[in-house]
Amino acid sequence: MTTDAGTDVFEEHRPVLLGVAYRMLGRVADAEDVVQEAWLRWSRADRSEVREPRAYLVRVTTRLAIDRLRQVKARGETYVGPWLPEPYVTDFGDRVPDTAERAVLADSVSVAVLIVMESLSPLERAVFVLREAFGYPYAEIAAMLDRGEAAVRQLAGRARRHVDERRPRYEVDPVQRRVLTERFLAAAAGGDLEQLMSLLAPDVRLIGDSGGRAKAPLRILESADHVGRFLAGVAQKGLADATFHFLEVNGGPALLIRTAGAPDSVFQVDVLDGRIQAVYVIRNPDKLKVLADV
Repeated sequence: MTTDAGTDVFEEHRPVLLGVAYRMLGRVADAEDVVQEAWLRWSRADRSEVREPRAYLVRVTTRLAIDRLRQVKARGETYVGPWLPEPYVTDFGDRVPDTAERAVLADSVSVAVLIVMESLSPLERAVFVLREAFGYPYAEIAAMLDRGEAAVRQLAGRARRHVDERRPRYEVDPVQRRVLTERFLAAAAGGDLEQLMSLLAPDVRLIGDSGGRAKAPLRILESADHVGRFLAGVAQKGLADATFHFLEVNGGPALLIRTAGAPDSVFQVDVLDGRIQAVYVIRNPDKLKVLADV
């Protein structure tokens, strides 16, 4: 395989590799670093010995992501306030023509699922991603991770139970989420507390991620009263020179707010029975860098 041909093969599989790495790490920059390292290993490999490039590249990427995840956990990094995954622009385009497959991929990268996955071990997370998001057979996952198939099945079962037990149940209809997001924005921007309260579930939660780098709640706000009053208070203060853009991140509609042309915050909601159950607000400037050119 020539150098140009090797590059073409890698670029063909880059979206899948980035998808695996991001689901493993929840950080776009770390995922891109892992994919870049996978490219370096691919470029140095004896590609004449590689019969299935995609399987080879996914294996390398997964192992690199496991190593990176272990390093992060070993450092015991402290994070100021609640943590949310970096916004990940999800436009599957023609790569995922099947509606059911699109729904699975969107769910596997949703904010709610990624929050739960943070509590999995690196191996459990790898098995969960490869099995649930990408549908790899247990035997292939075992070969990728140098584990026995029985052990992989146990890891998969444990991870699946953990996620199922802790993941909140939300509706995934993008149209309904978009409509409620627009109504939510209008009510918040107008400081209409009564309208806000009508959109929020009684036990709604607001999770704000600033990393201590911007203004946001340093604890999770719970109940419609607390969340509604907080949002109404923010709206009263206003944002100078703000513009609003809808885009798809983490498998669902989200609102990107720019001030002076730069990303200021991302809002996304989860919905159940026509009411907003969760509000996610990302204001950490490091996490918003990925949206600078969106």
